[in-house]
Amino acid sequence: MGHTPVVEFLQVQLHIDQQQILTELTFAIEQGQFVGLLGPNGAGKTSLLRLLQKEYHPSSGQIKFKNQPLGSFNQSELAAKVALVSQLSGPLFDLTVADVVLMGLIPHKALWQTNTEQDLLQLKQSLKLVGLADKERHSFAHLSGGEQQRVLLARAVMQKPLLLLLDEPTNHLDLYYQHQVLRIAKALSITVIASIHDLNLASRYCDRLLLLNKGQLVADGTAEQVLTQELLTEVFRIPCLIDQNPFGDCPRVSFGYKDDL
Repeated sequence: MGHTPVVEFLQVQLHIDQQQILTELTFAIEQGQFVGLLGPNGAGKTSLLRLLQKEYHPSSGQIKFKNQPLGSFNQSELAAKVALVSQLSGPLFDLTVADVVLMGLIPHKALWQTNTEQDLLQLKQSLKLVGLADKERHSFAHLSGGEQQRVLLARAVMQKPLLLLLDEPTNHLDLYYQHQVLRIAKALSITVIASIHDLNLASRYCDRLLLLNKGQLVADGTAEQVLTQELLTEVFRIPCLIDQNPFGDCPRVSFGYKDDL
């Protein structure tokens, strides 16, 4: 772990249209940590990720990236250091899988530079990593949702970012690919901040969890520290029980209505 945090939030607040979205967030994320962002809808998870992409700007407080104010990086500098894999939305582009993955090189190249043999080798390695080596020439638009999500992860790998942001990356995937995408992301050994709905996936793959509720950071720590019966019942407003996941050395969360318990 490095001494300089990759990301640091110092009393960050965010207001949008007079509405308080995030309240006095203070935390630091070290090099190589896999951090899960948890919380109900509207807790502020996506807003926090948008701050890190400079889509939003703090109303007060400061965000630092590698010990520099985030505001001092222009968008192209930031694009070379921060990669995003989000939920699939919007029109699907008429590109091959190779075209989409090679887009990860855009922040690192001048417009006139063509792809080198090294780039094409890296393309093959990135696709192999996500289990899509045989799909290089396929149309992106004709892939399944799970395959498309893995192509976007391969594009992020090509980018060689210092920080990888995952915004609900597993939402539309079946169980096998939910685990596969998070396993791949964890194996990259770079700093990852992932917004995850499924608390058990977060428990299994994240080194550290940040639990948000109504724009406030209500817990920050390991899965054992954050996934407690009292805290989760309060935040998600539904009774829960915590036990041990038999497949991994991590807590398992089960939710149930009162008449189920």
